[in-house]
Amino acid sequence: MTRPVSPRFWTRGRLIGIGLALTVVAVFAAANAHLISVAFSSQPDCVPHLKTATEGAASYRAAKPSC
Repeated sequence: MTRPVSPRFWTRGRLIGIGLALTVVAVFAAANAHLISVAFSSQPDCVPHLKTATEGAASYRAAKPSC
């Protein structure tokens, strides 16, 4: 005969599951916040690129060059 599982077991398990889910959501949110902050705080330097479309047909150029 099996022993009945106490209701306290399910409550503790549910709390652990909720805690793990909240931890995963918090880590995901923190990683995205860090990604956004790094994206806005780092500005790349100007790099040499083609200025007009006629300089080289096989090369790429910036759509909106900022420098």
